[in-house]
Amino acid sequence: MALMPIKFDLVKRVKLAQGLWLLYWLSVMAGILIFSMGIFFKIELRKRSEIMDNNESHFVPNLLILVGLVACGINAFGGKVCHDSLDTIKFTKWKPMLKIYMSGCVVFCIALFVTALLCFLMQISLHFALAEGLKNGMKYYKDTDTPGRCFMKRTLDMTQIEFRCCGNNNYRDWFEIQWISNRYLDFSNDEIKARVQSNVEGKYLIGSVPFNCCNPGSPRPCIQHHLTNNSVHYSYDHHIEDLNIWTRGCREALVSYYGGMMNSIGAFVLLFIIMQAVVTVGLQYLTTSLETLADPENPESESEGWLLEKSVKETLSGIMTKLKSLFKGNQVQEGDAEAEAAPT
Repeated sequence: MALMPIKFDLVKRVKLAQGLWLLYWLSVMAGILIFSMGIFFKIELRKRSEIMDNNESHFVPNLLILVGLVACGINAFGGKVCHDSLDTIKFTKWKPMLKIYMSGCVVFCIALFVTALLCFLMQISLHFALAEGLKNGMKYYKDTDTPGRCFMKRTLDMTQIEFRCCGNNNYRDWFEIQWISNRYLDFSNDEIKARVQSNVEGKYLIGSVPFNCCNPGSPRPCIQHHLTNNSVHYSYDHHIEDLNIWTRGCREALVSYYGGMMNSIGAFVLLFIIMQAVVTVGLQYLTTSLETLADPENPESESEGWLLEKSVKETLSGIMTKLKSLFKGNQVQEGDAEAEAAPT
């Protein structure tokens, strides 16, 4: 017995075909949007690949681009089938392809679900890539004359300005590295010399941060040097006073930015799966209602459409039987090939 049968007349079939045609072309637009989001996501990762230690994965954006292109092709084909379904002669040429097409749509929905899942899971790997990349980026901040690191300072400066952040975890990360190049240090100055000599690794470490950590919204002129030395600044206590620099770490800011982007893309792909499932079910009803016309010569005759020709249990059983017979057929062919190859 067919699963979820529905009676159709000419008016219902025409309305269904027209509605599906519209939904299919909306799905094509959604596919273009997914393709565009994949391109945008890829560009955003490329822009900050230096502070991800060049370990950022482009698998998800590449998958989005591919899925978007496939969505455009699949739904354009479905729209054409719905358009031609109103003409019996035109629809006949599509009938042999429809079972393969419907199976392809089911596989595509599964691929979409995997893509959405990867969008949500990618945030974990991105977190670790940013943690390592920002740490190394800060270490190479001063190396503006070293090939391969010339633009690291600019990248970090622009990141801290754009995302209103400072350091990796927070502004104190700058205290643990030498971010001023030796080229700009006056080693004839006793204070600088003493500070370098007092460090085990011979680094010039100071309680200061780059200028781009400053918060322009603060009413007080930016305090970027001697942040933890209260005696240097008038009416200042770094323990209780709100600092006029960004206290949020760049890793948190970037994970939040990319995470929000990936959550939005993943949610859109999940909504697109629902839309894709709706048009696939609708096309199944349309094709089965056209195949079961009471009088094939009379397009106005009534017909019956269904979701599955048999019950779910019988359909699954039939699929398993086909898979088993296919597997056994392959084994027989392999056995025959081995027998022919054996010496006589």
